[in-house]
Amino acid sequence: MSTTTEKSEKALTEEQDFLPLLGTDFVELYVGNAKQAAHYYMSAWGFQPLAYAGLETGSRDRVSYVLQQDKIRLVLTSPLVAGGPINQHINDHGDGVKVVALWVDDAKYSYQQTTQRGAESALEPVVLKDKDGEVVISAIKTYGETLHYFVERKNYNGAFMPGYQPWHPTFKTQEVGLKFIDHMVGNVGWNEMNKWCEFYAKVMGFTQLVSFDDKDISTEYTALMSKVMSNGNGRIKFPINEPASGRKKSQIEEYIDFYNGAGVQHIAVATDNIIETVKALKAGGVEFLYVPPTYYDDVLDRVGKIDEDLAPLKELGILIDRDDEGYLLQLFTKPVLDRPTMFFEIIQRKGAKSFGKGNFKALFESIEREQELRGTL
Repeated sequence: MSTTTEKSEKALTEEQDFLPLLGTDFVELYVGNAKQAAHYYMSAWGFQPLAYAGLETGSRDRVSYVLQQDKIRLVLTSPLVAGGPINQHINDHGDGVKVVALWVDDAKYSYQQTTQRGAESALEPVVLKDKDGEVVISAIKTYGETLHYFVERKNYNGAFMPGYQPWHPTFKTQEVGLKFIDHMVGNVGWNEMNKWCEFYAKVMGFTQLVSFDDKDISTEYTALMSKVMSNGNGRIKFPINEPASGRKKSQIEEYIDFYNGAGVQHIAVATDNIIETVKALKAGGVEFLYVPPTYYDDVLDRVGKIDEDLAPLKELGILIDRDDEGYLLQLFTKPVLDRPTMFFEIIQRKGAKSFGKGNFKALFESIEREQELRGTL
């Protein structure tokens, strides 16, 4: 390829990517008890304390604890007063993701670009200032009650953002090797998948990476449909799931019933050593879906040679899949909340760019076993 052609293609790509995203800035969960939730993510997941906002910082209606592990930031927020939108969100949905915040160079520009293309405003651009500089934030609405914040922090040197103070509790744990958010999956209602995929395409400039129909993602009893949307540089990937007809109630239907609408189903977090990460998480009390030993009888015939020994993968229940680029290792937790809604995926990519299509049947059967125990299948 000539240099001129390369430059033209690069210019075209940049022009098409009208919403440049630098990565995931933070994920905020509304929870019933932020102090106790923070202890869980620290003790079980190895997250480190970063910042705090509450009565001591001038916040009168809410308290937030910010945790970090490598490039992953979680904000856990609880209400301090009766009534109001946080209480309503928890009452309607239980604990769950309210904000998926995206790191940008220009929060005002990002807001203008998306609202001009049809996004509904949730927060007009606002500048937050303190002695450490300023952060600009804005927000738009997405599926369910989920929001996308745009966070511009190039002129800020504090712990998290204005309104927060550094948080240094005496309790700390060791990190477990989590690196960054690989992707985040949204569950939407019947026949809403295409609507929200079109939203990400039109409003945010995303493109579709791959799609799966009920022939790809099904068992004897349940099925779903899914499309994976990605931004221009591939740092943000949002698979969108909707239910598909089956003999029994699928995991998507169960989620929507208990979450009372659309929302974030799971957060996939990346690691460079899934064996050590999963061992540490299990030692901290994190529960994972059961994978039957028979899964491993012919898995290497399907995926070919891998670098890891099969024995520890089998012992831990780690799934394996391969695409044209390489292979991946993945494992899914049980729901981390009392309602059978949000869970986590642990993923290690060894070149693979896909999402484990070869594991869908085994994964669904594991989820169906849990649904049967809950009486919701």
